[in-house]
Amino acid sequence: MAVVTRFAPSPTGFLHIGGARTALFNWLYAEHCRGRFLLRIEDTDRARSTPEATAAILDGLAWLGLDWDGEAVSQAARADRHAEVARQLLSHGKAYLCYATPEELAEMRAKAKAEGRPARYDGRWRDRQGDPTPAGVEPVVRLKAPQTGETRIADHVQGEVVVQNEMLDDMVLLRADGTPTYMLAVVVDDHDAGVTHVIRGDDHLTNAFRQYQLYLAMGWQPPEFAHIPLIHGPDGAKLSKRHGALAVQAYREMGFLPEALNNYLLRLGWGHGDEEIIPREDAVAWFDLDAIGRAPARFDLAKLTSLNAHYLRRADDRRLADLVMERLVANANAALAEGAHDRIMRGMEGLKQRARTLVELTENAAFYAFASPLTPTPKAAALLGGEAKRRLAALRPALAAAEPWAAQNLEAAVRAHGEAAGTSLRALAQPLRAALTGRDASPPIFEVMDILGRDETLRRLDDVLNEAMAAAEAGRS
Repeated sequence: MAVVTRFAPSPTGFLHIGGARTALFNWLYAEHCRGRFLLRIEDTDRARSTPEATAAILDGLAWLGLDWDGEAVSQAARADRHAEVARQLLSHGKAYLCYATPEELAEMRAKAKAEGRPARYDGRWRDRQGDPTPAGVEPVVRLKAPQTGETRIADHVQGEVVVQNEMLDDMVLLRADGTPTYMLAVVVDDHDAGVTHVIRGDDHLTNAFRQYQLYLAMGWQPPEFAHIPLIHGPDGAKLSKRHGALAVQAYREMGFLPEALNNYLLRLGWGHGDEEIIPREDAVAWFDLDAIGRAPARFDLAKLTSLNAHYLRRADDRRLADLVMERLVANANAALAEGAHDRIMRGMEGLKQRARTLVELTENAAFYAFASPLTPTPKAAALLGGEAKRRLAALRPALAAAEPWAAQNLEAAVRAHGEAAGTSLRALAQPLRAALTGRDASPPIFEVMDILGRDETLRRLDDVLNEAMAAAEAGRS
């Protein structure tokens, strides 16, 4: 049997982190079994479904690299097919018309609440198909579910789960206006698409029993189920906005790489021994539904950040340079210097060792991208006091004379100057770093000078020294 999985989000908001993990597990299982992974947009809630949300879901999946087979299917576009199945059930006596009024339904709910029972339809129209119907009431179509016995589902994650059929009421299939309900649409769509495995959050477990009855009523083979525990926050409570960003796009903006987020989501509730760093090819080879745990996983932003730092260090330098340039162009308040991309590319090996996210990497790389004069951070400005600038002025001729312009020669020139002047390397390197990068921390300063080149290095140094001279003259006047 060829495995077919599906991801079926509702386009009423962005692709949140829990939905992304569900999509990942479905994608991985299909890839592992060399099957198919389908995408269905469950947009039957027309009032809340928006094209913007659909676009955001597609964008989030594409960014994560979770490509689906075929075209994404709109559930709303299949409403006629859903209604056809409901009418088929009616014709075979496996569904019935219910004329219960809104007032009667409210009375049922109130009585159940007063008696401490779950609110369920009492089946009053189940066997009254020949009775007179109330005027002005459009009927709904309800499934005639079994009232005795039990329903068993062998779930890949939850194990065997049993519900007594008397606990399941006759669910609505078609509303009074003829539109299909979610419960009907899901079953019909999964069957028609040949879905063999339904992998979703365990908040849908109770739905599975109702949907199972519908499969049996139609004489269809039910899929296999795997209901995965929800993601909780670090405090053990259900993940919510107070725990931080939830949309996949938010994590992209926060500077996480898709491969890092995929790896982290994979480890939320699934494991392979003690492996923490799991490349995609290994994830596909190892993934199995039976290795999903039953306990809710806890989302930890610090762990994700640490994992992202690992993937940054392993990432291709050109790819990172392109991503950094995109962020700089989007957020720059000033024009980028000519050759900015080349400088960042050449300096990437040193830059990415000191960053945990693309946001940090972009901030650290900015000094390569902008033309002088730079605006130093407060910490960098504190390193450029009067004595430090006098040392830099004395050092400048030695730097200008360095030949060839290379990190090793530049370091030798600074060391030699320091020994002759009785100044430590640190006392020269720190203000030099502040002058050339505008920051108090950077990759090795001689590597920075090599990448900036002779002209830009001396220009930035002169900017600081000329500012010092101007300030001194202003003080004398």
